[in-house]
Amino acid sequence: MSLRSRRAQLLLVNSLTFGLEVCLAAGITYVPPLLLEVGVEEKFMTMVLGIGPVLGLLFVPLIGSASDHWRGSYGRRRPFIWLLCLGVLLSLFVIPHAGSLAGLCALNPRPLEIAFLIVGVGLLDFCGQVCFTPLEALLSDLFQEPDNCRQAFSVYAFMISLGGCVGYLLPAIDWAFLAPYLGGQQSCLFSLLALIFLACALATLFVAEEAARGDGAAGPAPRDAAPRPSLWCRCRRAPCALLPRLHGLYCRVPGVVRRLFVAELCSWMAVMTFMLFYTDFVGEGLYHGVPRARPGTEARRHYDEGVRMGSLGLFLQCITSIFFSTIMDWLVKHFGTRAVYLASVVFFPGLAFVMCLSRSVTVVTISAALTGFTFSALQILPYTLASLYHHEKQVFLHKYKRKEEEDAALQDKKSSFSKGLLSSQKLSYQNGHTGSLFSSSSSSSSSSPPSSSPPAVSSSALCVGSPCDVSLRMVVGEPELGAPGRGICLDLAILDSAFLLSQVVPSLFMGSIVQFTQSVTAYMVSAAGLGLVAIYFATKVVFDKGDMAKCSV
Repeated sequence: MSLRSRRAQLLLVNSLTFGLEVCLAAGITYVPPLLLEVGVEEKFMTMVLGIGPVLGLLFVPLIGSASDHWRGSYGRRRPFIWLLCLGVLLSLFVIPHAGSLAGLCALNPRPLEIAFLIVGVGLLDFCGQVCFTPLEALLSDLFQEPDNCRQAFSVYAFMISLGGCVGYLLPAIDWAFLAPYLGGQQSCLFSLLALIFLACALATLFVAEEAARGDGAAGPAPRDAAPRPSLWCRCRRAPCALLPRLHGLYCRVPGVVRRLFVAELCSWMAVMTFMLFYTDFVGEGLYHGVPRARPGTEARRHYDEGVRMGSLGLFLQCITSIFFSTIMDWLVKHFGTRAVYLASVVFFPGLAFVMCLSRSVTVVTISAALTGFTFSALQILPYTLASLYHHEKQVFLHKYKRKEEEDAALQDKKSSFSKGLLSSQKLSYQNGHTGSLFSSSSSSSSSSPPSSSPPAVSSSALCVGSPCDVSLRMVVGEPELGAPGRGICLDLAILDSAFLLSQVVPSLFMGSIVQFTQSVTAYMVSAAGLGLVAIYFATKVVFDKGDMAKCSV
């Protein structure tokens, strides 16, 4: 019974949140030196680090939609969570053993070692980041009431920040006392990460099955549903509909979710521009170091000191985020979701401008630490808003609610028609009609009374419930018979796409901007500018029923 309590369920789900963030944070810290060590050039290293987010942009909405319409004895979310966890565990094995695996497969192992390392890094980034989407949906399903949902996502943000702290610290520890037994510092670190993550993933085995939301995707399949076809049939047909379905998932988004997505995208682009390049900004801008200087020189020593100070600033950001995650529920209850969300978005560009103008290491470090408020708010409030939209779907998603009812009525008609057709076919078989259903009227009249002959229909009518089409809808996320509706996991996937895209865009353009301006201060200026744009779009977000007039404009 203790495991079924609300608090236990919340901790069990968020233990995986902690494990995922530990692995991702440690990977961000440890993987770039590994890539440089095996011979990957710096300009290609950023491309390798972008593989995971790009793949996430392609697959996260498909996974979210498929999860919404999945039926199984383990619920809708956990099968996808476990599959992605396997990918994370596989990557934690491949990355430290890339050289050994390459040596087993080729005489010249260096190119294959690079290939294995790139695959491992991409797999860790992709599976680790995409796994958050069904995990967030599971939290939202278990805690559907707005107040409970906000508390759940406050714990979620707390565990992300705590996992980030642990993940940043683990690579800095000297594991010399364990390294001889586990094959060196690198293997020791990744073995420890694998053990932590495996323990956190196993905790989800004790999570209760999520409650149904009424979005058309719960429970076993109805007895009269069309049978599932073979895996080969699904795999052969799915690629043909992948791109159109992906386009539909991104374009056919409710107005309230679209506004939240744009605000999230601008806010995350501002925050990620700061986080991705902050250490370089401190090393070059404040400590006047040179990253390409030879090791041991004065310029390189200054840069390394700046990078360490920058890492301290990001660590303090995690600490600040932990603090605000613990009081976020109190802040929302006293000031409201709108005030807290807008304050967090307004706060960030102010801090970024301070970092642009100040040359004091202390002032810049304090400003970096305070950005944890914005980071915490972006981890909590957008997801609680999305849960609110689905909890009161008749208010915020009323157009889609009516569309679902119309689709359900249409599906019922098709199902009834198919049942009648099958009944007529069965009756004809029982009366001795083993020939074609579409035999001519003369042959029908000669072999049976007119009253027992089935109605004439077109061949397309017989395809409304074809097994291959039904399973194709499952693969690409379209609702089946008896499973209409837009699930919350799809909309959470859309919001997570904003976070993934926010990592790709700065990586593509910030290098050129800094090269053009010849100053790393351009990093903070860009972050502040994106923050100002985020303020505008944050004012367009729908926070309550009174804001619904915005979506009609």
